[in-house]
Amino acid sequence: MKKKITYIIISVGICLLIGFLSSMITQNSVNDWYIGLNKPSYNPPNWIFAPVWTVLYILMGIAAGLVWAKGFYHIWVKTALYHFGFQLLLNALWSIIFFGFQSPFWALLIILVLALLILFTINWFRIVSTTAAYLMIPYLLWVCFATLLNYKIWEMN
Repeated sequence: MKKKITYIIISVGICLLIGFLSSMITQNSVNDWYIGLNKPSYNPPNWIFAPVWTVLYILMGIAAGLVWAKGFYHIWVKTALYHFGFQLLLNALWSIIFFGFQSPFWALLIILVLALLILFTINWFRIVSTTAAYLMIPYLLWVCFATLLNYKIWEMN
């Protein structure tokens, strides 16, 4: 049990760190470039993104920690965590491309791949821990919504 909690704490910390680093890139553009973009009527207010992403990163970290606790020596655990790591990197890359490089089109391509990788991750997590797989579903739903927003912003601008 102590080992599982340690893995969860480390995983949550890694996810929150990635989220924090991504937000550093996002900050300047949100207050400058992003304000001037045409956005769809269902675009949430800017203040909602930080709390939503914080919760999602915590859920993702708990999920990864639960999988990791099953034993990294196991091929299914390794495969699940590799998928998780790749999707987490794409998550950060999306922020860099969308906000840092101010490129909604290229960010749209990245988020489409990200959504696919999240599905793969959920599938591998389900093999190792159904609880971990369920914890990833809010993240998938939010990324699907973000994909729609990304598309509409690209289309409208």
